[in-house]
Amino acid sequence: MTSSVARPREDGTLQDQPRLDDILMAMDVVDTLRHEDELVQKELGQDERDEALKERLRKIYESQGLDVTERILDEGIRSLREDRFAYRPQGSRFARALAGLWIRRWLRLAIVGVFAICVGNAAWTAFEAHRFQVELTRTLPGQLSDEAARARSLAKVPEALGKIDMLLQGGEAALKREDADGAKKALADLKAASQRLGERFKLRIVSQPGRYSAVFRIPDDNPQAKNYYLIVEAIDDDDRVLAQDILDEETGRTKTVREWGQRVPFDTYEAVRMDKTDDGIIQNNIIGEKPPGHFAIQFGDGWIVQNGAITRW
Repeated sequence: MTSSVARPREDGTLQDQPRLDDILMAMDVVDTLRHEDELVQKELGQDERDEALKERLRKIYESQGLDVTERILDEGIRSLREDRFAYRPQGSRFARALAGLWIRRWLRLAIVGVFAICVGNAAWTAFEAHRFQVELTRTLPGQLSDEAARARSLAKVPEALGKIDMLLQGGEAALKREDADGAKKALADLKAASQRLGERFKLRIVSQPGRYSAVFRIPDDNPQAKNYYLIVEAIDDDDRVLAQDILDEETGRTKTVREWGQRVPFDTYEAVRMDKTDDGIIQNNIIGEKPPGHFAIQFGDGWIVQNGAITRW
């Protein structure tokens, strides 16, 4: 059984105020009536007593296991007739029309924006894929071929030609497996080879006052041994020092330097040390030459030079 609270009437007497659960049940009755179109048309559309309609509603709720009071049924039927609990658009028809236009406009703009982004991404992806294919099939093959031809034109010995062919074959193999980075690395190596083949310089022992001309090192893994080095620099025909890429045998890293230690046997090291100790000047200070068209330095007669170099001492 439902309960209610009292509220003052205008004349000062009290009237019952339905509780919230009663209001909610009445709203449910109205909702049931709205969804029972056939029932509403048949019962409310005819001039019959409300008891017949309430009986139909009571049976509906009893089938759901709900016990609805006469008061709730009366309130629901009255609310439906008064169109209570129904949504009524706010504002004038003109204002609602303007709001609808505004919503539709921004909705269209949002759809167009999303579509433009999707189309743009697809177009960019297609462009990148096309550029990648052009690079693999035309750009890089042409660059590799041109640079290899340039290097061959500078080469003067079979050893140089063999190295050029090896670099070119490595680049072509990278292209076949669609390895653009590998092909670019081969292209960079070919360019470095061309530059090296074009160089001409002499290898001179550093002999200026206050600078080392020769040093020795004690290996970390063999404290009983000594490695001997001459400190050298590459100079061109105008006596300019040329920077060189030197692999340091102690660190295992290649470094670009203007002077480095070239490994030599003890006798060579001692001869240079004695020459400089004599009067502070090394008379025979040119130990080799790198002619154009060659990769390797050709050492002069009387100079015994070993493989290995250092970039710090």
